[in-house]
Amino acid sequence: MNVLLVDDEPMMLEQLKMMIEPQCPLWNLYPAADGSQAMHLSEEKNFQLAFLDIEMPGRSGLELAEDLKKKFPNIEIVMITAHQDFEYAKQSIKVGVAEYLTKPLIESELREVVKRFANDVDFMEYSQLVISALHIVHEEYDEALNLPNVANKIHVNPSYLSRRFSDEVGQSFSEYVTNYRVDMAKTLLKANKDKSISDIAEQVGFNRLHYFSTTFKKKLGVSPKEYRERSD
Repeated sequence: MNVLLVDDEPMMLEQLKMMIEPQCPLWNLYPAADGSQAMHLSEEKNFQLAFLDIEMPGRSGLELAEDLKKKFPNIEIVMITAHQDFEYAKQSIKVGVAEYLTKPLIESELREVVKRFANDVDFMEYSQLVISALHIVHEEYDEALNLPNVANKIHVNPSYLSRRFSDEVGQSFSEYVTNYRVDMAKTLLKANKDKSISDIAEQVGFNRLHYFSTTFKKKLGVSPKEYRERSD
């Protein structure tokens, strides 16, 4: 599921990502700093859910919500604000906002909201076979994962799993595992600045630092060290 996150505060965007990702690892999260960036992203992606800050420079969250609803009639909107304002709440209801959260965000409240929209919606397009494989990857990505041992765990022929996985997910099993590990590394590099890059590489399942660094740079265009420095 493609999920839009819009807030003019970079720390708030990062907080939203770090709270949502562990609960819904299959969601594709797209951050935007304002309404213009959000609408630009909407030209390229079809969004099913959006978390919007109400007060932003330029187009407000409520105006953006109206624009998104016109573009994606079935999109669910979660509005976030620093103020408990009845007028905002009334306008939110008029626009068709599904949920209303106040800052500072309380993780347990956000989790409840996310849970409402999760309900395995990520997995609707996948077969039970592929869902089982994905769950193993998300739970054991830090271990020595390969297609034969995952196939063995779910009692299926490795060649058959490989074909079904590629057909449904749109990438090979090994490619998905590598991409998922890199995504987890990105989060850890920003959240654990006291940890060495070697420790983080090991924590996400890379047993060689050189291979981790080479793979990371190939996918993101910067080394793990550069990525961490840019996120300061």
